[in-house]
Amino acid sequence: MRTTPLELLAGREARLCRRANHYCRRRRVRRLFSVISRLGDGVFWYVLMGALVLLDGFDGLRASVHMAATGLAALLLYKGLKRWTRRPRPYAADLRIRAWVAPLDEFSFPSGHTLHAVSFTIVALAYYPWLAPLLVPFTFGVALSRVVLGLHYPSDVLAATGIAILLASASLAWLPLPV
Repeated sequence: MRTTPLELLAGREARLCRRANHYCRRRRVRRLFSVISRLGDGVFWYVLMGALVLLDGFDGLRASVHMAATGLAALLLYKGLKRWTRRPRPYAADLRIRAWVAPLDEFSFPSGHTLHAVSFTIVALAYYPWLAPLLVPFTFGVALSRVVLGLHYPSDVLAATGIAILLASASLAWLPLPV
């Protein structure tokens, strides 16, 4: 029986997950990605929004409200997609993959951490481009952590990135920056 292109892709993705997950056997790697993932739960973004308000007053409040509104839309979107797709997490589908931290919910697609990180970053950078050296590496770390920790497939992270770009772009078009 022939293997379909989709099955080939799924097999490659599973191998990539196993390879990435293997790095967490090193305690320092596991700690680093666990901390990044935990900060990506929301702590980092809430602190950033609070700091923007404290440091930039009303303009910081405007940016923070915009980020929060985009985050709420991302939350509703990703929860609906997870319920609809019901894709098992890598560690649930392949016993060779270990979940190095507890997941926030049951399903894999899309990565909510990545969806929020990318959408928050795009909106924040529209207001404060000088934050790029902080936000871009952190967002990349959040996305990578989800695969390395065994919680998401690379396609979950890539799809979440695409959805976040569309969502943040729509948000910026709907709520344009002040002139």
